[in-house]
Amino acid sequence: MPKGKKVEKGKAIGLDALVGYQDGAVVSRTVIDKPVGTVTMFSFDEGEGLSEHTAPYDAMVLVVDGEAEMTVAGKDSTVRAGEMMILPAGKPHALRAASRFKMLLVMIRAKG
Repeated sequence: MPKGKKVEKGKAIGLDALVGYQDGAVVSRTVIDKPVGTVTMFSFDEGEGLSEHTAPYDAMVLVVDGEAEMTVAGKDSTVRAGEMMILPAGKPHALRAASRFKMLLVMIRAKG
């Protein structure tokens, strides 16, 4: 799917086609961006990642391809294609791609 092209509503789309891999980079593409939440697809080249940070809301990571090492509140986990993880609000988290890795991040902006 060409970069910048809107995702067509009401049509099946392969998750893998939303973003491609780029050497030495993290690539992201927003699929839905609403006041109540966002859905973003990411790809990470091997060894790339996101430094430790926190978010004010829970977030769901759905692994589409590859494998990553995730740290949540000091606890390390490996997540692989077909798995998901809920990142709790207010808890520090980070990730590093153990191999090329794609994830769909769903953030709902609500407390509770």
